[in-house]
Amino acid sequence: MCGITGFWNPLQHFNQDQLKAIAKQMSQTMFHRGPDDDGTWTDAEAGIALGHRRLSILDLSPEGHQPMLSADGRYVMAFNGEIYNFLDLQKQLKQKGHHFRGHSDTEVMLASFSQWGVETAIKQFNGMFAFALWDRQERTLYLGRDRLGEKPLYYGSVGKTLLFGSELKALKAHPDFCTTINRDALALYLRHHHIPTPYTIYTGIYKLPPASLLKISSPQEIPQPLPYWSARIAAETGLNQPFTGSEQEAIAQLDALLRDAVSLRMIADVPLGAFLSGGIDSSTVVALMQAQSNQPVKTFSIGFYEDGYNEAQHAKAVAQHLGTDHTELYVTPQEAMAVIPKLPTLYDEPFADSSQIPTFLVSQLARQKVSVSLSGDGGDELFCGYHRYFLARNIWQKIGWMPHNMRQILASALSSISPQTWNLGFSPVQNLFPKQLSSINLGDKINKLAEILAFANSQVFYQRLMSHWKDTESLVIKSSEPPTIFNDLSKINQLRDFTHQMMYLDTVSYLPNDILVKVDRASMGVSLESRIPLLDHRVVEFAWQVPLSLKVRNGQGKWLLRQVLYQYIPPSLIERPKMGFGVPIDNWLRGSLRDWAEELLDEKRLCQEGFFNPQPIRQKWEEHLSGTRNWQYYLWDVIMFQAWLQKNG
Repeated sequence: MCGITGFWNPLQHFNQDQLKAIAKQMSQTMFHRGPDDDGTWTDAEAGIALGHRRLSILDLSPEGHQPMLSADGRYVMAFNGEIYNFLDLQKQLKQKGHHFRGHSDTEVMLASFSQWGVETAIKQFNGMFAFALWDRQERTLYLGRDRLGEKPLYYGSVGKTLLFGSELKALKAHPDFCTTINRDALALYLRHHHIPTPYTIYTGIYKLPPASLLKISSPQEIPQPLPYWSARIAAETGLNQPFTGSEQEAIAQLDALLRDAVSLRMIADVPLGAFLSGGIDSSTVVALMQAQSNQPVKTFSIGFYEDGYNEAQHAKAVAQHLGTDHTELYVTPQEAMAVIPKLPTLYDEPFADSSQIPTFLVSQLARQKVSVSLSGDGGDELFCGYHRYFLARNIWQKIGWMPHNMRQILASALSSISPQTWNLGFSPVQNLFPKQLSSINLGDKINKLAEILAFANSQVFYQRLMSHWKDTESLVIKSSEPPTIFNDLSKINQLRDFTHQMMYLDTVSYLPNDILVKVDRASMGVSLESRIPLLDHRVVEFAWQVPLSLKVRNGQGKWLLRQVLYQYIPPSLIERPKMGFGVPIDNWLRGSLRDWAEELLDEKRLCQEGFFNPQPIRQKWEEHLSGTRNWQYYLWDVIMFQAWLQKNG
C-alpha cells in the first residue's frame, strides 16, 4: 500500500535533477501513505517523472523499492495496492521463462505486462490497485485502477503538463498547478455528500473511473478511459445466467469463494488484523480469518457512550465466541470531535459522510498493533443489506401505480402542510412507512415523500431518496449539475427489478465514491492498509448470479451471507436491528460544535466567499438549532465544504 504520483511535459525541458526534485516534492505530501520508503524515476528527454511513497507490506527488502523497472527494461511503474493472486501469476510466468529477483507483487505485475501486454495483463489481476506505467519503448503512459475502485487515482492537465497521483494534494504540490473550484461538481457534492467520479472539486482534474485503463500518448491529448471490466455486464450476465443449485449448494459456494478471498488477503509480511463491528459483514470476514489462522486474529472495535451509536458490546461478544485477540476503545464525544479539524486535509476535497470520524478512530486504534486490517465493506450492496432498499421498494409499490400527474397533485398537497403541523396529529399517509419508522419525525418523512412523489420513474425516485440538497443549482451560485449515472437510464435498462437497480446504482456510485473513499483516506491517513474480501470480483460476479430470493427472506436482506456466517457464529449474536457506523452530529451541532459551525455558516462570510446563496442555509441552520427540524446531513455538507475551503481556498 503506497502513494503514487508524477507528471509529464516533454515541452518543459527540465533536467533530471529538476524532475526528481518536483516528483519528490509531490510524493512527500503523501508521507502518510508510505512512511517506510520513497523513490523517484525520471526521463528528462521524455519529460516524465514518477514518484512513490512506500508502506512495506510484501517483500520488505530493497527489492520491493519503487518506482520499479521491468526485467526487460521496457516498463517502469509506480504502484499502489495489492495483487492478491500474484503467486499464481508468478508461477505461470516462471513457466514461460521469467526470473524474479524478489518476491513483490509489483515485480510480477511488470513481468505480466511484458509477457501479455498491458490490456491483457490487467484483466488477470485480482486485487486493489492504482498504477502509473511508463512504456519506454512506445513513450506511452498508462494509468489503471482496480475493478471496484478501492484505490484512488486522480489526473488532469494544467497547461501543457499532465499531473497524476493517489491524492489531490500531490497534484497541488506541482509548481504548475493552478485551477479553480468546480462549481458544477460542488452542486453534485451537495446532492450526494461526495463528489461522484469522474469529477473532482477542481476544474480540469478528474478521478479515473474504477475498472478502467487510460492510455496516453501525448500529455496534451488525453483520451477517454476504457473499461477492462464492467459492473453492469457482471450484473446483467449474472441475472441472465443465474445460479440454479440448491440453497445448500449456494451456501457452500459462497463460503468457498469468501474463504479464498479472505485467505488471499491474509498474505502479508507484517502484522495483520481486522475491523470488527459485530455486524454481519465484518463478523463473516473475521470468522473466516479465524477459521484459517493458527493463532488468534487481532480484531478492533470503537465504542461510544451514546447507546444509539454503540455496537462495541456486540463486537466483543462475537470476538469472544471466535476467540480473537480483541481490542476495543470507548471514545468520548470530545475525542471524536477532535478528529474533525483533520478531515479537510485527510480527504483533500469536500466529503461529508460523518462515519468518516469513527472510521478514522478505528483505523488509528488498529495501527497501534497492525499494518494491515481487513474490513467487511460491500456486503450491503451485493447482498441487499441496506434498509433503504426495502423502504424505497415499499413506498414505490404504494405510489408507483398512480399516474404521474396524480402524484404531482398529491405531492403539492402534502408539502402545503408544514412538518410541524404533521407532527402534531395523526397522518393519513402514515401507512406508507414501515411501522418502526412511522412515529419518528413524521413531518420530516412526509416532507421527503412529497419531494419525491412527483418523479416519473423509480430510478429518479431512488436518486431523490438518496439526495441531500435537492435544488442545488439555486444553492450554488453559477452552477449546473453535470450528468452522472443517474442521468443515463440506459445503463440499467436490463435490470428490470427495482431492487436490482438500487443495488447496482450503489455498487457503481455510492460504494466507490463514498464508502471506499472513506475507508481509504481514514486508513491511509494513519499508514494502515485496509483490505476488503467481499469486493473480490469473483464474489461480486457470483453475488449477481444469486437470485434475489436467496438474498431476501421475510423482509430481511443478506439471507445467503447470514447462512455462511451462522456456520461459525450462532444467530443470537448477530440478529438485531442494523445500526449505522455514525456519530450524533445533530446533537453536536446544537452543542459543542455550535460556535464553530456558526462561524463557518455566517451569512456575511457566505456572501463574501460567493459560492452559496446564504438564505436556505441560514434557514435550515436556525430550524435545526431550534429543534423544529433535523437538518444535520444538509448542514454537515455545507460545513464540510466550508471547513475544506478554509484549509484549501
